Amino acid sequence: MRKTLLAEFTARPGSEERVAELVREYSARVREEPGNLVFEAYTKESSALAYRIFEVYADEAAFQAHLAAPYGPPFNAALQPLIEERESVLTFLSPLGR
Repeated sequence: MRKTLLAEFTARPGSEERVAELVREYSARVREEPGNLVFEAYTKESSALAYRIFEVYADEAAFQAHLAAPYGPPFNAALQPLIEERESVLTFLSPLGR
């Protein structure tokens, strides 16, 4: 079963360019993971500081491999002082039955 989630965070004012750079670099690496199906980063139209990242992994094992990737901790460490939240807020999603 696929693992789908939405990660949300808010960039601190003045850190917009650095956050966007970090997210672009990280997105490129995650998209190369064999189990990653979707990794799309967005900002809200009403606020370029509000980030939403939609992620889909092939299954739980692919998601766990993503969490274990060596580039994750440095990304999170660099991002943490640039965002309002302590860390990204994760919302796990389930498909709506048809």
